[in-house]
Amino acid sequence: MGGSRPVFQIGDASLVKVEEQLLHAIPPSFLYPGMTPKEFAAVQPTLTASDLEPSRDALVLSVHTWVVRTPRHLILIDTGSGNDKERPTNPLFHRQNLPYLERLDQAGVDPEAVDFVFNTHLHVDHSGWNTRLINGKWIPTFPNARYVFPKAERDYYSSPTSHNEANRPSLGVYEDSVLPVIEAGLVDFIAPEGGKYLDIFEFIPTRGHSIGHMSIGLTSGGETAIFAGDVLHTALQLARPDVNSVFCEFAADALDSRQRLLKRAAETRALYLSSHFPGSSAGFVAADGDRFTWRYV
Repeated sequence: MGGSRPVFQIGDASLVKVEEQLLHAIPPSFLYPGMTPKEFAAVQPTLTASDLEPSRDALVLSVHTWVVRTPRHLILIDTGSGNDKERPTNPLFHRQNLPYLERLDQAGVDPEAVDFVFNTHLHVDHSGWNTRLINGKWIPTFPNARYVFPKAERDYYSSPTSHNEANRPSLGVYEDSVLPVIEAGLVDFIAPEGGKYLDIFEFIPTRGHSIGHMSIGLTSGGETAIFAGDVLHTALQLARPDVNSVFCEFAADALDSRQRLLKRAAETRALYLSSHFPGSSAGFVAADGDRFTWRYV
């Protein structure tokens, strides 16, 4: 599977993270505007060296894809931010040139061999590699895959209703990273109630961060994992699940979804696969009263 990437096993399924990029020096006051410096100082000791810059006063985030291999299928979960995308309202992801496809190759992934691409939601840093720019045209990066994502996300981001301040960071994503795969006839939509897919997967409604956000459960051989999407952005939200990120559009729903998913992860002892935690990005959640603790694996 390439290099020293850790391989996690859930029954017959193997899971590997392929990193697109690390985002450095993220101020806690930016990512969590509802958290005071004193509150951050109180939870900072719960964070590991990989979660923080060496100064321990700024956060590190990862943008990555989870590669899932089963005996029958090759599946990618979330696709990062993409290259060559016009993102003038989000300079961090504007006109990038990253070796993501090379990293997939190092992990043994041929884009033409991918069977399914799951998007937990359709934000800028989760669906960018759905397409790539070839001869001035956006084409599906994974031409033989079925792309699977929440219908509510498609409905919202294809509508002017989503053209608001909360979605400025993702302006243009629908047009260059979503619509081309829909027009190619490659998309399966997940209804708002979620449900089973390919027998071993379950789309779990976790609305709040975005309008139709879904986490994804995996069950195989009596073991479970949860690809959580953006229910949490960093591990500090285990100690403070009452804190939303700046990017959570529907605040009350985001709080409810976070509590429900963390409780489920703790009760089922599921391997929790995060979308933005650095390091291994994987670990276990344990309940601690009305809060939670985190352990990387």
